[in-house]
Amino acid sequence: MSETNTGSPFAARTVAIMLTIAIVSFGAVMVLAGWSPELRDRNHAGDHPFSTSAIGYNGIVQLLEAQGYPVEVSRLESRLSNRDWGVMVLTLPARGAGDLENTVMQPTTLVVLPKWNGETDPFNTKRQRDTKFTDASAVNDLLGKLNVTGEIGRIDVPRLTETPFGDMKLKPDVKMQVIKSDTLVEIAGTEDGILLGKMADEDIYILADPDMLNTFGLAERENALFAVQLMDWIRYDEAEPIIFDATLHGFVRSENLMQMMFDIPYVGATLAALAAAFLLGWAALVRFGPTVRDGRVIALGKQALVDNSAGLFTMSHRETRMAPGYLAMMRRRVAREIAAPKTMTEAQLSDLFDRLGPEEQSGKRFSQMEAGLRNPSANREELMTKARELYRWRRDILRRGTHERK
Repeated sequence: MSETNTGSPFAARTVAIMLTIAIVSFGAVMVLAGWSPELRDRNHAGDHPFSTSAIGYNGIVQLLEAQGYPVEVSRLESRLSNRDWGVMVLTLPARGAGDLENTVMQPTTLVVLPKWNGETDPFNTKRQRDTKFTDASAVNDLLGKLNVTGEIGRIDVPRLTETPFGDMKLKPDVKMQVIKSDTLVEIAGTEDGILLGKMADEDIYILADPDMLNTFGLAERENALFAVQLMDWIRYDEAEPIIFDATLHGFVRSENLMQMMFDIPYVGATLAALAAAFLLGWAALVRFGPTVRDGRVIALGKQALVDNSAGLFTMSHRETRMAPGYLAMMRRRVAREIAAPKTMTEAQLSDLFDRLGPEEQSGKRFSQMEAGLRNPSANREELMTKARELYRWRRDILRRGTHERK
């Protein structure tokens, strides 16, 4: 009744294709797990260099790049205090600026104070739904962390603002934010306060109003002109890069084990380990494994009886003629399960079943499904579809009946 099968159940080509797909898929999952943080979209509304929203600074990044300036966005904390050269632009967030008081800023650095708090649009996270002034006390706290003695003032927009590039008609939104301080050296400002100041004896500059650099402010031509001229003024060389810091906004680049595995110099060891694993798998494939034995020709049990009966119907091509018999069986079964009187005719049972409700997925009532099963189906797929609808209808009404009893 049985015999030993000493051959492989799979062709060598099939096994090779399966192994190749598995190895490539596994490698892709591992690589994506390592680099997934780098692939995420960082353009979320906020006052950071990746944001294209109104209070974001990606506009100035794109403007300078379009003008041919060497611009980059930094995600390394070490560049705040340790870089070869370049102008660092710190756009301070309205809430939480990290360990700012213990950050040693390396010249040349331009610090941009916050002015607005934005509310993100829930339907488009790249945009602001509304903005309002940041509490002046919060900005004053940031000045304290920068070791600047002074306070924030918000004045009516002046007709002219004195700058190193001449008097300009700057147009910040609503109010101009200035610093009232005796310790900062004024570079640009008005009689009521400093717009751009410099720390004494240090190439650390503080811009009080972010509307001179943010995307909304750059819509005004005078503001955009001031922003570009400012970058030229604080740089020592035309080739000096302009670096916008993103670490204070949480975009710190972190090293993880998965990413290190595929970076130099560890990638060599990773490739060697993968090659060794492949060779071990190949050795196991061709050398090991129990002999496959066939089961009984005629299996035992209820499942075997069902499988054999189904096989006979398939071989005789009579599957599509089972629709009326299946309908009659389901009618008897449902009538028994809902305790319908045995004296009811088929028409009466159909009316009763219709009152029990439709099948939830298709919306059909029993009489509609009954009409499709009275005669043999056109093909196997049609039979399966109609039989499933009737099966789901029976399951739905039994479940509803159980809930009602509870």
